[in-house]
Amino acid sequence: MAAEHVGVPAQASLQALQRFRGVKRRLEERGKAGGVTVIDDFAHHPTAIRETIGALRARGGPGRIVAILEPRSNTMKLGSMKAALAGSLSGADRVFCYSGGVSWDVKEALAPLGPQATVLADLAALVDAVVSDSRAGDHLVVMSNGGFGGIHTLLLERLRERAARPA
Repeated sequence: MAAEHVGVPAQASLQALQRFRGVKRRLEERGKAGGVTVIDDFAHHPTAIRETIGALRARGGPGRIVAILEPRSNTMKLGSMKAALAGSLSGADRVFCYSGGVSWDVKEALAPLGPQATVLADLAALVDAVVSDSRAGDHLVVMSNGGFGGIHTLLLERLRERAARPA
């Protein structure tokens, strides 16, 4: 009798694992447009940012990793971790950072990344810059602990528009 009871929970566990699609907001694919993949991740401090980029890099495959960061948490807004920020983003091929609402100089903090990094305080301008820079095969990983102004949808819409234009 005991063996029968052990088998039922194990079978239910296996079925649940088969349905599991991953954790929300951890390298969650939000969509693809024009050969560009838009990914969401909750990373919002240097350690999580570095690990997120590393995990995406470990997946392998072609294409650049483009990090898009909103330093939105209280510690990030205050600049408590700004010294570690450039290092945490260095594994990305390209970095875009939104500086709206931040009380410290984000451009200065990311200066060690040189031309690899772009910092903008206007969300629409940031979306324009990312779409303009992106190319087929890229993985755009959006990192924020909030909604980031709906940037995932904005990026996908703009990428679709660009792909629909005649060459």
